[in-house]
Amino acid sequence: MADLSQPLTEAGGSRRFLTFRMGERRYALPAEEVSEVIRVPAVARVPQGPASLMGVANLRGSVLPVASLRGLLGQDVAAGSSLRAIVLDGAAPVALAVDVVDTLVSVEAGRVETAGAALAAQPGELLRGAFRGDGEHDVIKILDIQSLLAAAFVQRPRAPRAQALASGAAAAHAADEVTDQSKLVSFDVAGQEYALALDVVQEIIPAPETLAVVPHSEALLLGVTAYRETLLPVLSLRGLLGFAPSVQSDGREKVLVTHVGGVLVGLLADRMQAIVAVDPALFDAPPSMLAARIGGESRIKAIYRGEGGRRLISILEPEQLFREEVMRKLGGEGGAAPVQAGASDSAAHGQVQFLVFRLGEDEFGLPIETVDEVSQVPDRITRVPKTPKFLEGVVNLRGEVLPVVDQRRRFDMPKLADGERRRLVVVRTERHRAGLIVDSVSEVLRSNQSAIEPAPDLTGEATRLVNGVINLEREGRIILLLDPAELLSRTERGLLDAFEAGAKADL
Repeated sequence: MADLSQPLTEAGGSRRFLTFRMGERRYALPAEEVSEVIRVPAVARVPQGPASLMGVANLRGSVLPVASLRGLLGQDVAAGSSLRAIVLDGAAPVALAVDVVDTLVSVEAGRVETAGAALAAQPGELLRGAFRGDGEHDVIKILDIQSLLAAAFVQRPRAPRAQALASGAAAAHAADEVTDQSKLVSFDVAGQEYALALDVVQEIIPAPETLAVVPHSEALLLGVTAYRETLLPVLSLRGLLGFAPSVQSDGREKVLVTHVGGVLVGLLADRMQAIVAVDPALFDAPPSMLAARIGGESRIKAIYRGEGGRRLISILEPEQLFREEVMRKLGGEGGAAPVQAGASDSAAHGQVQFLVFRLGEDEFGLPIETVDEVSQVPDRITRVPKTPKFLEGVVNLRGEVLPVVDQRRRFDMPKLADGERRRLVVVRTERHRAGLIVDSVSEVLRSNQSAIEPAPDLTGEATRLVNGVINLEREGRIILLLDPAELLSRTERGLLDAFEAGAKADL
């Protein structure tokens, strides 16, 4: 780590500086404080972060915050055309996006002016010194970059990462103790809605672009794909349920990863539909005529009568989807990973699941325990007068008045032009239950807690909102993990408290 206290002017010596530009201004940093220079990487933007924080990026497997020099100096970030990022050395590396990196120069100690550097500073600049460049009027300013970063990113105390990740789950568990509802993951197959119990679905992942075909395998086996250090056989739900293969992919197919007969398999559905909180009293056994059939209908375990009977969801049981000889073939030839007795418990230990959703090009995750359900955005949302702009309105969800928050407005993003794929994610915290409108829901992701990196310490107020990062380096994805309890500021939570109290009084 570079010694940032090292004086810039040592008698009889010289120092090396990396010089760079922001518009017409020239700046420098001591070379020993620079780790490397890279192209400005693709970043995942951090909601509610400081204006000077461009986002976080992947640097060879590590999550790296990227700050804009223009933003740090109080300039318009969009005005620059940053092409390079200077990675600063230190225990917590930071990338500094600049317009142009010039060169590495050696400067004699006598040429570095430190005493009067503050007099040359323009608004927003914090300087450690200055020296002349090649031209007569060419002055290169040595930035006090650590002070700039400290001023821009005010630190706030927060709970340790493990505690923050566990708090949302504990709140959801406490809430679940007062309700007898369970959850289903529903999905479309050939235009019909089916579901599996959430607790039997290990993960929901996008359909792989390519599959390795297994010779002489069961026709329902589409192929195998790499999955978490093993091979995952992917089977067609269309085929298992007696439907014809899809004519053309629309890019929305999902693979539901589950255990069947001690074997880890992937079930290919046309698209994910929703996570549904259900009342067990509304499950019915399938009609005897369906149960007697030998086609796909015989795979149905139960039928759920949702929305007063207007929404019928066929519940599947993984163990009933396959014939015994198919399972033997999967275990012997399909490359599937067998699961030892009791392995499901050990696999779950130290692992957490997240619902992944999108806002624009950015991906965010919520602990699955805090998600009550996922559904389409209701056609009718009642606007409530004199409420903040982030509160879209209220909906009646099975007799409960539910406040609805537009996450685009909450994160100061422009309105979505095409809202066809928008979803309502119902989340529960210790104090509130609210619906979050998001652009789309992409998957349910399982991760070891050890693989979750802490949120960068340069995100100021956003350190409360973002409590972890999952870096999927192979896929080029960074998922920011949100704390549901911090999706609303203290003031906004107070407004919701008052609103909910009034709503209950009106019922």
